[in-house]
Amino acid sequence: MSDAPSPSTPTSTAAPASASQGARIIAVTSGKGGVGKTFVSANLAAALTRRGQRVLVLDADLGLANLDVVLNLHPKITLHDVFTGKSSLDDAVIAAPGGFSVVLAGSGMVEYSRLTPEVRNQFLNVIQTLAPRFDVILLDTGAGISDVVLFSVSLASEVLIVATPEPTSLTDAYAAIKVLAMQQKRQHVRMVVNQAARPGDGRAITSQLQQVLERFVATDSGRPLRLIHMGDIPADLAVRDAVMRRQLLLLNTPGCPAALAISQLAGKIEETLLSRAG
Repeated sequence: MSDAPSPSTPTSTAAPASASQGARIIAVTSGKGGVGKTFVSANLAAALTRRGQRVLVLDADLGLANLDVVLNLHPKITLHDVFTGKSSLDDAVIAAPGGFSVVLAGSGMVEYSRLTPEVRNQFLNVIQTLAPRFDVILLDTGAGISDVVLFSVSLASEVLIVATPEPTSLTDAYAAIKVLAMQQKRQHVRMVVNQAARPGDGRAITSQLQQVLERFVATDSGRPLRLIHMGDIPADLAVRDAVMRRQLLLLNTPGCPAALAISQLAGKIEETLLSRAG
């Protein structure tokens, strides 16, 4: 995986900070689309809820939202309605299967494909308003390194990047991680490998990416960004069945290998992140 010039996507270069007191904000993102990022966000929310956390998933993919599809929800009110003043934010917070809350975004909204000052302020206000009400807010971002995605990620204190073992996914994950290190001054990024073929594959992949980062990417401290392996989600036929049924894996097949892996991921997040919150 060779080094390449950083994409010149405009975004804030300020170090990330918590948008408000209250919830621990975790951005779930990816370099490439189609790696199961929204699937992970939704099922991770269910797993954290089972552990007693008050969880909100906010669909931060403002133009190509599909969290509603994964959860088989048909919202009457979306972030678009909140941003345009047609509805209140309270009305946009709805219950999801699994016991957590969601705020869904409208799909195909071209006006949200670029980060305007208005969208920036509205989105930040949503986060600041909701943060005191929850223990965890998962931002299900879009894929890639657009200004909208990077702004969403900048609001989170922690980043969980989802990748698969395919070379294109890993190349794009590296590009995204590099931007987070150089433009947002991230000192560490957490990683989960989805659709892992064998136990240990994800840890090996994370180690390989870490070596590339150590060679080509340094943070302001002069040290390379630390890539933290949070676990693997094994390739599992039950995942496809749950997705086709539009059901959470943790509700549809809670004992399958992928569901157990997501539950373990939730345990690690609760132990390593939430224990240090505040």
